[in-house]
Amino acid sequence: ILKYVEYGSKNKDTLIFLHGGGLSWWNYKEEAALLKDDYHVILPILDGHAGSDRPFTSIEDNAAELIEFIDENCGGQVLMIGGLSLGAQILLEMLSQRGDICRYALVESAAVIPAKLTHAMIAKAVSSSYFLMKKRSFARLQFKSLRIKPALFEDYYRDTRLLKKPDMIAFMEANTSYALKESIRGCRAKVHVFAGKKEKREILQSVKAIKAALPNCKVDLLDGLRHGEFSLNRAAEYVKQVEKILSEI
Repeated sequence: ILKYVEYGSKNKDTLIFLHGGGLSWWNYKEEAALLKDDYHVILPILDGHAGSDRPFTSIEDNAAELIEFIDENCGGQVLMIGGLSLGAQILLEMLSQRGDICRYALVESAAVIPAKLTHAMIAKAVSSSYFLMKKRSFARLQFKSLRIKPALFEDYYRDTRLLKKPDMIAFMEANTSYALKESIRGCRAKVHVFAGKKEKREILQSVKAIKAALPNCKVDLLDGLRHGEFSLNRAAEYVKQVEKILSEI
């Protein structure tokens, strides 16, 4: 059974936000707190992450599980789904499997062009550094390199310590090998794509690939931001964008 944290009243329109790889529901906890008075907010825990219901197998499987959850609990469609990085890849896969699973989609920093060299190095890199992740000093260095705001460190440290090595390898390999499906062209949701202007080249190239597959999507490149900084560090700005998008209704 899918594990998740929810905010707000169930009789209001539902928004779902899918966290980045190696993080958890707290990726969006500040956004959820700001949105809970007006919306029902669901923050799932992705497969293979601390507190999840099952090991990570694939982006495709996690997308199918979330679609099944929406079918069973939300009448087959929600108002909006947002996602960061791995969560954004899962969101794109959901839209590939079911083009109307949400009315609005907010895709942040999704890689959709496989990175073969990085992919080939993951198992070895994770295996050599995995034992260090349990150490607070190493976790703090990792956390600092991700440029996540300090207030989220305890959440990060608690949950990275609980990550199992096979899951970590599996979702990182999936993240670096995911390619946009041809079926995404059947998407009927209104898609908004966000990325920081200081992101790596593969993310900025992926933005172009998403735009090519979905010509009607709207793209925002954010000044001065790196990977994940929008939803993780700028909750108030993120919520303003959510409200702006939903004001189209």
